[in-house]
Amino acid sequence: MPTIHKTRIRITLLDAAILAALAGLFGFIAYKAVTGLNYHWNWSVIPQFLLRFDEPTQSWKPGLLTLGLFATIRLSIWSGLLAISLGTLIGFFRVSRSLFKRLIAGTYVGLIRNTPPLVLIFIFYFFIGDQIMTLLHMDNFIYAMNPETKDVLSYLFGPMNRFPQFVSALITLALFEAAYIAEIVRAGIESIDPGQWEASTGTGMTKAQAMRHVIFPQAIQRMLPALAGQFISIVKDSAIVSVISIEELTFQAQQLMTTTYRSFEIWTLVFVMYFILTFLCSLAVRRLELTMKRD
Repeated sequence: MPTIHKTRIRITLLDAAILAALAGLFGFIAYKAVTGLNYHWNWSVIPQFLLRFDEPTQSWKPGLLTLGLFATIRLSIWSGLLAISLGTLIGFFRVSRSLFKRLIAGTYVGLIRNTPPLVLIFIFYFFIGDQIMTLLHMDNFIYAMNPETKDVLSYLFGPMNRFPQFVSALITLALFEAAYIAEIVRAGIESIDPGQWEASTGTGMTKAQAMRHVIFPQAIQRMLPALAGQFISIVKDSAIVSVISIEELTFQAQQLMTTTYRSFEIWTLVFVMYFILTFLCSLAVRRLELTMKRD
C-alpha cells in the first residue's frame, strides 16, 4: 500500500506580512466603496432575488438570480459534456495518420480559435442554430410532449418554452469550447513517450488498441488539470450567451440592474456566485487528481 506523505504548511514572517498587507488593501477598498462613492448601498432588496415567498401558493421559490444560476449550471454541464466528446474526437483526428482527418481537425481548430467568440455566438445562433431548430421542428416536438415528459425535461434543461433557444446556446458553446479541448487532447497524447507506442505494438496490439489501453489512459492523467481549467472556462464563458437572451445568471443580473438600479449590489452578488461555483469545481477536480494519483 503506497505511503502518503503529508506536507506541513509553514507560514513565515514574510508570508504573514504579505497577508496582512493584502487584508489591509482589501479593507481600504471596501471602506472607500462604502464611504467614498456617491452611491447609497441597499442590500435589503437583494435576498428576494435569491429566494422569495410566493403569496398565491404560500411557498418559498427561487428568485431570479437563483434561477439564472440553475440555468448556468445546466448550460455548463451539458455543453461541457458535448464539448468533451466532440473535442476528444477532434483531438484524435489531430494525431491521426490520415491527412484528411488532420486537415479537417486543423481547419476546425484554427477557424474557431482565431475568431472572436461573440462573432461565433451570433453566427452559430442566428444562421446555424435557428435553421437547425426549424428543420427539426423543435417547437412542434415540444408541444406534442405529455406533461410528465415536459416535467422531466424542464428539470434537466429548464423551461420548455425556451428549450430551442437553450439547445442552440448549448451547441454554440460546445462547438466553441471543443476547439480548445481538442488541443488539450492532442497535446496530452503527444506528450506520451514514443516508446510506449513501440512497446504496445510489440506485444501485438493494433494502433487503436494501443491508444485505448495504453496511451490514452496515461494521457488522461496529464490532461486532467487542463481539462478542469477548460470546464471552469465553460462556466465563465456561458455568460456570453446572455447576448442571445438566454436566461442564465448574467442575463438575469442585467435585467435586474435595469429595473432596480442596484448595480453594485447585484454585480457583487453575481461575482460571489460565480466564484463559489468555479471554486467548488476546482476542489472537485483536485480531489479527483489525488484519487487518480493514489490509484
